[in-house]
Amino acid sequence: MDAKYNIHENKAIVFLLLIFVFFAVSCNKNVAKKNGSKSIVVYPSPPEQAKFQFLKKITTSKDIGAEQNGFSKLVLGEEKAKGFVKPYGIALSKGKLYVCDNYGGGMEILDLAKKKFDFFSPTGFGKLSVPINCCVDDNGDLYVADMGRKEIVVFNAEGNFIKAFGAKDKFKPSDILIKGDSIFVSNLAGGKVNVYSKDSLNKLLFSFPKEEDYNAALGLPVNLAMHDNKIYTADFGYSQIKVFNTEGDLVDSIGKRGDAPGTFAKLKGIAVDKEGIVYAVDAAFENVQVFNPQGKLLIALGGHYNGPGGLLMPAKVIIDYDNLEYFKEYVDPAFDLKYLVIVTSQYGPDLINVYGRVEPKSSPKQ
Repeated sequence: MDAKYNIHENKAIVFLLLIFVFFAVSCNKNVAKKNGSKSIVVYPSPPEQAKFQFLKKITTSKDIGAEQNGFSKLVLGEEKAKGFVKPYGIALSKGKLYVCDNYGGGMEILDLAKKKFDFFSPTGFGKLSVPINCCVDDNGDLYVADMGRKEIVVFNAEGNFIKAFGAKDKFKPSDILIKGDSIFVSNLAGGKVNVYSKDSLNKLLFSFPKEEDYNAALGLPVNLAMHDNKIYTADFGYSQIKVFNTEGDLVDSIGKRGDAPGTFAKLKGIAVDKEGIVYAVDAAFENVQVFNPQGKLLIALGGHYNGPGGLLMPAKVIIDYDNLEYFKEYVDPAFDLKYLVIVTSQYGPDLINVYGRVEPKSSPKQ
């Protein structure tokens, strides 16, 4: 009886795995097209009109053009390229890419303008333990959600420690975003989003969702995004994106647990563009699902890694409109670049993946 049960159980597991593999791989098929002698990767695949182009990967210092100067090479010998180990959270501000890495209590900071790749491993009061996500405010201050310290750690633009703050009990910060005078922090320990004042006190103002709102409950709110005064929470626990207003009231939700397009298995990072288009990373499907503001699935980027554009255990996604100049050279001449979609993979040869939202260039007026 047990043997028969195990056979049926194994068949069911194999069937589910086949569904998963089909979904993960199918999102990345036929995405290469020829442009003269150059091959590019686009989404959706031809003959449909491309909406996104994979632009480049960044895995080592060589990928941003960092070079050792001649004197250093002569004296010290040729250095090995610097690289990431297991990146998760990222932020891009004023030509600098900030990367939270699990290489042992630190981060990397890439200066795209100067083509520099530096390790950021502060000591003393600013020593990092498990930096998981980060953001940069308008003053250039870097805020790091450190799950090991169980604090938000703040540094100025020069990398000097300013302060650390957070709740004393039941606090495990996993993401952070800043809006005006408020700081929003996802708290895995409490299944809440904590809202702090952005001043010298960093007072805890309130948390949401409210205990009495059962439908709004969060299991593991791993990542946050904001658009139009709404807070988007990627809830790994319930496999759903839940949307709140800035007072903490539930106003919408996107997706549910499942193994079909438009559902989630391992929901991680989320981002929202200026038009309200939602980007959601799924580490099981190994893609980024793109939804319209009404929650309808539009397209998926990435897919299981089998070459450029693919992902392997993706974690975080960000949208950027302000740093296009550093990636325009990779855009196909037929396209105009509208904004960047940057995704981290925690494994594989391509650890930071840069996609471009593109549109066909307008034909010149006669």
